[in-house]
Amino acid sequence: MSTNLLLTQAAGSGGGAAGFIMLVPYLLIFVVFWFFLIRPQQQRAKDHRTKIAAVKPRDQVVTGGGIVGKVTRVDDDYADVEIAQGVKIKVVKSTLADVLQPGAKPAND
Repeated sequence: MSTNLLLTQAAGSGGGAAGFIMLVPYLLIFVVFWFFLIRPQQQRAKDHRTKIAAVKPRDQVVTGGGIVGKVTRVDDDYADVEIAQGVKIKVVKSTLADVLQPGAKPAND
């Protein structure tokens, strides 16, 4: 009984190269995901962080809730945004969704 067990283990141990060949498609799929999905998302996140970190007064911003306004004051973590004449709100800088280009025309014009 134990000899049959030893023979089956000996026959199964010769598949080291076959095991590696079976991993190649998984590695290829991971590489494709890395270059087409993960890496571009990391680049967009990095660009967004640098854009938000560079916010300065008189920039037009869009908050996470979709409110568009002009930055009046910037701290390390907060920004004061004027959403209407005389109406200012304090927002967390990390919740800013976008910084609009200066001089950009609104979409409806």
